[in-house]
Amino acid sequence: MFRRMAGAARLNAATYEEVEADKSATGQAIVIAIVSSLAITVGDWHPGDTDLWLRLLGALLGWVTWLFFIWFVGVKLVPEPETQSDLGELVRTTGFGLTPGLFRVLGLLPLVGWLLVVLAWLWTLAASVVAVRQALDYRSTRRAIFVCVIGFATQILLIRILIHFVVAETT
Repeated sequence: MFRRMAGAARLNAATYEEVEADKSATGQAIVIAIVSSLAITVGDWHPGDTDLWLRLLGALLGWVTWLFFIWFVGVKLVPEPETQSDLGELVRTTGFGLTPGLFRVLGLLPLVGWLLVVLAWLWTLAASVVAVRQALDYRSTRRAIFVCVIGFATQILLIRILIHFVVAETT
């Protein structure tokens, strides 16, 4: 698992192909997603924060929602001729693609923490693009970027709508 995490962090396409094909890596990918979500939650902690479990759950639900939109857009709306993928392959590849997110725990460091969080987020974004490109069998990195951006924007929109309704319900 750690060898694959290192390969994923190095944006090694062969590593993503390996985990895409290995159905036994699904659990490992989910563990990485959970630990990465924990790192994000902890790294973004501020004194007085009380909703840490909600943030953790939100990070995990965000990943699952993003996965669905990646699959829908990438497989159903804008596939390449070679595109054949299922949600399991996306869980495995994007789960391993979250490996750089582990460094977001460094957000706790004074002065430079915010910069390290931004760098880890950009690194995770790059890893996610490679993960999606490999899972969807795209030749084009641009198409993978497009699908990731559309999936992310749709996920954010859905979350904003849900938050709006939850806030309206509580007031």
